[in-house]
This record gives sequence, C-alpha cells and structure tokens, in this order.
Amino acid sequence: MIAIDPETRALLDQFGFDEARLAAAAAALAAGGPAADNAVRGTVTAPADGDVVALPAPGTAARAALHARGAEAIRAGQVGVVYLAGGMATRFGGVVKAVVPVVGDRTFLDLKLADAARVAADHATTVPVWLMTSYATHARLEEDLATRAPDPRTPIACVPQFVSLRLTPAGALFREADGALSPYAPGHGDLSFALRRAGVLDRFRAAGGRYLHMSNVDNLAATLDPAIIGAHLASGKAITAEVVAKDPGDRGGAPARVDGVPQILEAFRFPPGFDQDAIGVFNTNTFVLDVAAIDRDFPLTYFHVAKQVDGATAIQHERLVGELTAFLPTHFALVPRTGVDGRFQPVKDPPELEARRAEIEAILRARGVIA
Repeated sequence: MIAIDPETRALLDQFGFDEARLAAAAAALAAGGPAADNAVRGTVTAPADGDVVALPAPGTAARAALHARGAEAIRAGQVGVVYLAGGMATRFGGVVKAVVPVVGDRTFLDLKLADAARVAADHATTVPVWLMTSYATHARLEEDLATRAPDPRTPIACVPQFVSLRLTPAGALFREADGALSPYAPGHGDLSFALRRAGVLDRFRAAGGRYLHMSNVDNLAATLDPAIIGAHLASGKAITAEVVAKDPGDRGGAPARVDGVPQILEAFRFPPGFDQDAIGVFNTNTFVLDVAAIDRDFPLTYFHVAKQVDGATAIQHERLVGELTAFLPTHFALVPRTGVDGRFQPVKDPPELEARRAEIEAILRARGVIA
C-alpha cells in the first residue's frame, strides 16, 4: 500500500482511486522506463473518401429527414445528454468553469440545462442529464443543483470521474510547494467507466435509453440537435464524432486511419513527420454514443503527461474519450464551425469568452435556448 495521509486517502477513496495502477506507473518510472507511452502503433494514413460525411445544410430535404429521424428517437425517450464538467477554470481565477457567467448572469451550466429543457419540452419527453464532475468540481456542482427546482422532464445527476496522484519523474509521489500530495482527474476517458460504476448505463438502458449526446460544458454551440441524432442513426455506427474544418494553426485530435481503422487520433500521437495539415478537420469532443456499445470496459491508453506544478515537473497519466473510436465503428460528421448553425465555440479563458460572446448569444437565440 502506498503511504498516503488519511485526509488524502479519504478523498481518493470517494472518487474511485486505482492504487494498483498508480503503483505500477510509479514502479515503471522508478525503473527508468520510457518517458512516455503515447506514440500510436501501426500505419497511420489520412481519412479515406467517405470517412468524413458533411451534415446536410439547414433547409434541405436531407437535413429535414435526419431531423425527423432524430426527433422520433428523442420523443421515444431514447436520448440523454452528458456534459463534461470536471474542469477548474484556472484561467478564470480557479473557479469551477461550469458556474462561470456567460450571458448576463447565466452560467455555462444554466445554458446547457436550458438547451436540454428546450428539447424535452419541444418533444414532450424526458431528456435525462448527467454532469461528469471531478474531485475538484463535484461538491460545488452538487450545491448548484440543490438550488434548482427539479424538472421531471430533465432529471439531473452528477457522476464523478476518477482521481489519482501525480508522480515525480523518478516515480515518487509528487508533493506541492506546501508539502501536500497532488491529486488530479485522469481525463475524460473516464466517461464510460464512471457511468458504469455509478449504475447510470444500467438504469438508462432499463428505462429505454439508447443514445447519449456528450459535449464539453464550455462549448455552448454543441446543443442537442435532432438532426445530429438522426445522422448518427442513419450512419449505423456505434459512435458519431463531430468534426469541424481547421483554421490555420489549429492542432488537435483528428480523424485518421490506423492500420485501416478510422478513429480519432490525438495530435501528439501522430508519427513524427506526419503532415497533420493534410487532414483538414479536427475533433470537437462532441459525440453521440450508443449506450449498449459503450457498456463494457475498454483498454484505453493512459497517456504520459508532464505538467509544471509549483515550478516543478509532475507526471500524470490521462485517458481520453476519443480513443473509444479505436474500438467501435465511428461516423465522423463534419458540422459547421461558425454562424448560427455552427457547433464549435469553446471557451478557455476570459479573452476568448469576450471574443465569442456575441456569436454564442446569436447561436443560442437562433435555437431558442435564450430569448
């Protein structure tokens, strides 16, 4: 057993700490193992023709047909939403990002929940909502939800992801400047594991649920759109990943083929010398997931990440939800990035919020999320 003080141990036990995995990672570092295990194995090529399919434009018969198909699934109670809300907004002063005001005093979370409520009302159905929290945000978001009047059409619950401890490059437990151990949340790749651990997938499936729409809480343009659900159903695939056209200088996960299998590949996993600009789209971290398909364990990679904490190098290991696409057939939907039909308006810091605020408001008004 790793020597951990009682207070930290209580925190770790609350949030699903995997002590055996941490011990193995520490031993590998102490033995002088490889600095990272991030490189993809296999032959990497750009997406083939037909791997990425554009969402039909609004007003077209094709878009209307997808909308109708998705609306039918929503009305049948088959669709729920998950918002990734585990991040601390360090660039906003260290508050919980989900409760940062965006439009007037309405927060990211307010606006996400308003979207789910709008869709539930429009379709006379229930759209359950789950917030994937972390050890750093769970209590604050539970407090926030406790202040809200329950809406039976959008039942809301927090589902915490897991927690681990940072290590030094030599494999010892990393300590912050005050001597305390340094916990962290090991990435949104925890999603399917955390939902299973909490019993969410069992309960949702038993109630007739079949699909989850997942998005980052800070991407307010990623609304629940029946056409996206319809496109997912039409694809026949287990996952739909929304991608957008790259702007100059963009770097991020992108669809590629690894040994012929289409999947999201993170930028740091491409082989040296691979021209990532040859792939003109990248991942927005917005997905539609077949619940039955993700209701099992997957051998997701724990990526080696070096962080600067209190002026020292700390090592943490993270897994990413996009790697599910390596194990399940995936449909890559090319969606508009900007404009009132745009679906990618991420906000990482106050200047970006100020720059995007007008377009975010225009998008939410056009979709009836705000008046």
